[in-house]
Amino acid sequence: MQIWPHKHIHTLANFSINDYESVFELANRFDALKNAGTKKIPALQGTLVTSLFFEASTRTKNSFELAAKRLSADVQTFAPSSSSLTKGETIIDTAITYSAMGADTLVIRHSSSYITFEIAKKLDAINAKTSVLNAGDGLHSHPSQGLLDIYTLIKFFSQKTLNPEVLNSKKILIIGDVNHSRVARSNLWALSAFGADIILCGPKTLIPDEFINFLKTPDPNQTEDPVKSRGSITISRSLEESIKIADAIIVLRLQKERMMENLLSSIDSYSLDYGLTPEKLSLNNKEIPILHPGPINRDIEISSKVVDRYPNCLINNQVANGIPIRMALLYLLQKHNK
Repeated sequence: MQIWPHKHIHTLANFSINDYESVFELANRFDALKNAGTKKIPALQGTLVTSLFFEASTRTKNSFELAAKRLSADVQTFAPSSSSLTKGETIIDTAITYSAMGADTLVIRHSSSYITFEIAKKLDAINAKTSVLNAGDGLHSHPSQGLLDIYTLIKFFSQKTLNPEVLNSKKILIIGDVNHSRVARSNLWALSAFGADIILCGPKTLIPDEFINFLKTPDPNQTEDPVKSRGSITISRSLEESIKIADAIIVLRLQKERMMENLLSSIDSYSLDYGLTPEKLSLNNKEIPILHPGPINRDIEISSKVVDRYPNCLINNQVANGIPIRMALLYLLQKHNK
């Protein structure tokens, strides 16, 4: 395994191929231990993982906390409604407080894009050893979700040994609200790193034409792309035509809470044009994998029949794979700091 180079994890834009492979290798080992009946190991015994979720979460929050416990870390949970935020304390001061209490890793979710950069910069300025792990910041990034999604696809397409190269030249269709999705942005970095050709499909209001140049826009303080050659991004407005050529599909939730204006004429018309149904899936002559980061709006972006009956609907696999992926991230951050 390569030496882990990151003190903080904010985005997948600065992940190298070696970084991805280190995460997948570790996740596979942790998953194998669980399958062999070992549910808890002492890898992070004596360390403290603090969960700072300023937004609601089911999958990510509980998955990170379970991952930390399986590594024998102590877990500290933050509740915004009963914190000093209600007295006017800033988010950054809240993070500094938990760092001062001894947190080795802060797992942070917040509605503001790039907030984890700002928190990490402040912690580094005061020479804190605490790492920051982004669990979703505004519209910007959701690294662990991007990693578990690509890990799920690699496991599906690999024959025996986990092989990320199986994604090279695969056509991965992402449907829906890309514009408001930090998951989609992380998926674009992760999938393209392994040569996948990504098709974004949805109306212009949810997938502006500018997304064609997404991979050419580095994150703050990033001078160059660590991946020498990436797959492509194309945009389609026809779901039926896109499904015909897809090797895998990722369906996105309509993020109405992040929409600043009414971007759809109606939910019914969106569902008619871009909702994934068994009838539309039948246009593809393969049984392709279907992913969705959750939570699901049933019978709006995806039919209940697809969720419950389609043989390669991997939504539950994604949830399960999130635990070893997050175990790997927590472990790597602690090994970097030793």
